[in-house]
Amino acid sequence: MAICQVCGQNEAIPFSCRNCGGVFCGLHRLPEAHNCDGLKNWNDPLMPSENSYSSSSDVRGISKFLNLISNRFLTFTLPFFRGNLTYLFLALMWITLILQWSVIIIFGINAHNSIFTVSTYHPEYVWTWIFSIFAHSPSSFSHILFNSITLYFFGPSVERYIGTKKFFYLFMLGGILAALSQMGAGILTATPGFVLGASGAILAIMGFLTVLNPNLKVHLYFLLPLPLWVLTIGFAIISVSLISVGGIGAGGVAQLAHLVGLLIGIVYGERFKRNNPSNFISQRSFKPKIGF
Repeated sequence: MAICQVCGQNEAIPFSCRNCGGVFCGLHRLPEAHNCDGLKNWNDPLMPSENSYSSSSDVRGISKFLNLISNRFLTFTLPFFRGNLTYLFLALMWITLILQWSVIIIFGINAHNSIFTVSTYHPEYVWTWIFSIFAHSPSSFSHILFNSITLYFFGPSVERYIGTKKFFYLFMLGGILAALSQMGAGILTATPGFVLGASGAILAIMGFLTVLNPNLKVHLYFLLPLPLWVLTIGFAIISVSLISVGGIGAGGVAQLAHLVGLLIGIVYGERFKRNNPSNFISQRSFKPKIGF
């Protein structure tokens, strides 16, 4: 626990300002909220909480593509959705589902697949790398429901901790690389298929949380309390087992994409800990309201 230097509130997840070195609660973490001495040197008025992020040094490969298309998106949307990007992603998921059904009804399933799915049949359709993250199975309501519940409980905690811009990159890179890994493996193994859904991106968030707070208690199916590390390892073991028996798409699920998303979150979590030692406390208390 730490005490906010502005309001004196005990804070389980304190934020350390990288400009003045002070410790603050979530409400006063932004420089302008605690009259930071570093405001006079501020060069990014649109995104004050993310000035320390260096896209030129941190972005490689696929992330260069994401950085190119995201700069305009973040410039116009981040000031409005700072701290609430999780809810924007949730809204986009459900809006996309409505659009999917509209396309299917009007133009047919082939048009739907060409717009919303990453596929071994059309890997060069770059727009699907983005759209597929927010698209979900139009024939399985549980797909989007489960992903929505998980993102709702875990997303805000991560976003508040690492900031909206870095949360954007974690979510989008997790989703894109997970889908492309599934598609690439499908091409190499001559296993045709389609990939869609936010599972890879959400598992990246889960992997990140596992690194920062492995003992976080979550309630599996709202009933069974488990430490997050047990859930993460159990999920990985099940996915590997299914792949060994039924291949990368066992059960009609992109098993490899799930594992890649989880791995991306774990790697980023470890990197975040190394790069932010003063902002990391070993016993983080990420507390989703209920669990999943």
